[in-house]
Amino acid sequence: MPYINFSEYDLFRANTADLVSYLEQHGERVQRVGSTHKYVYTDGGGTHDSVTISGGKWYDHRNQRGGYAIKFLQEFLGFSFQESVLELLDGHCNAEIVRPAPKPVAKPFELPEPNSDMRRVFAYLTKQRFISPQIISHFARENKIYEDKKYHNVVFVGTDENGIARQASVRSTLSFGKTFRITVANSDTKYSFSHFGNDEKLFVFEAPIDMLSFITLYQKDWENHSYIAMNGVYESALLKALECHSDLKEIYLCTDNDEGGIDAAERLRDILREKNYENIFRIEPQNKDWNEDLKARNGADFLPSVPHSRKEKYLEFISELSEIKINPNRISDNLISIYNSADLIRLAEFSLAASEHFLKIAGEKFPLDKMKIRLVTEYKCYQNKGSVSVKLGKLQTAVMSGLEQLRKPSQTVEELKIAARKLYDVADHALRLATEETLAQCAEQKETSEEAPSDESFQMSMSV
Repeated sequence: MPYINFSEYDLFRANTADLVSYLEQHGERVQRVGSTHKYVYTDGGGTHDSVTISGGKWYDHRNQRGGYAIKFLQEFLGFSFQESVLELLDGHCNAEIVRPAPKPVAKPFELPEPNSDMRRVFAYLTKQRFISPQIISHFARENKIYEDKKYHNVVFVGTDENGIARQASVRSTLSFGKTFRITVANSDTKYSFSHFGNDEKLFVFEAPIDMLSFITLYQKDWENHSYIAMNGVYESALLKALECHSDLKEIYLCTDNDEGGIDAAERLRDILREKNYENIFRIEPQNKDWNEDLKARNGADFLPSVPHSRKEKYLEFISELSEIKINPNRISDNLISIYNSADLIRLAEFSLAASEHFLKIAGEKFPLDKMKIRLVTEYKCYQNKGSVSVKLGKLQTAVMSGLEQLRKPSQTVEELKIAARKLYDVADHALRLATEETLAQCAEQKETSEEAPSDESFQMSMSV
């Protein structure tokens, strides 16, 4: 389409358009929540309702970003900037200038020029990273590892199903100063550094050095297995590998043992299950990642694992929940009273007990121990994002929804089950808020302690 130089007034009108009306007119799912609305959408990670909309403004609590109507159509509906403006203005605009859009010049993917040897890369990978020389030589013979001529960085090459290079990542080999890791321009991210064997096992890593370190640690029959480095935690290369190698049935998620790696493993597991893969396993390094394990084995300094504080605290709260008695005739009143007391653990315990009560009337046995297992099983740490205020808002919404269900005059078996589920959701959101509040308090205490002057500095200032 031709390039349109929209006026400032056009852009203002588009950004302040009623997003909810637009989405409803175009068949998108929108749910009213108090004075705002939720946009419900589905992507590779599942169905989400984390986007709130008010007028032309929106915020995605799951990914911590937001904006106005034009950006929304770009982010969620796939429109270009110009298409978004025209959509929101229904084609009516006061364009100042219309001229053909400049055609972008697409540069082809091109590997960095190789050096005549790879002595510096070989030394870096063996002496600093402790990777087996035989493993490095194997990938070097396949032209998947080499040293670039200009900067002497290590280049990891990703090839397609025909062995043609489609992607490359570059990592510095400096032993001092600031290191870096980049992806070569115009790489096809559906392909990445990998090895494909002849059995059913696929091991998945965040980065090439993690993959090479794992192979070094577990060398027995390694060539029979398959390995892929995603260059981060994005699933495109993994899904492409599975598409091209239908014999791969067992998938081992070997991402880092830190918050990002744990989140990635859970998210990838859910994506793979949606693709009907059943044999999915998690293998965690003992330390932060597989190269840190390799360093530890060779007596070098290493980085320890980083606990997933949010997940561990949430699970800790679940394990400490106790069974309490409820008054079946005062569930609504007591729910409000306990919520107002701000005792989140008590609120979770009460809500689970009330949920159990309604399920029992509906003919189902679901005691507290079973509720706890369900909470643990359904918890997705990669989806549990957002600040204290965000999670407080979600709890408030859950409580209001539960009260609305409880106040219905008649309760069929199906409605009893709905009430039980809504009360279960109240408990879940209460535990998530309790977790976030605890983490926020810990962070505040840590920050305060770091800012406080030590006794030593106080004595020094007194002696001056």
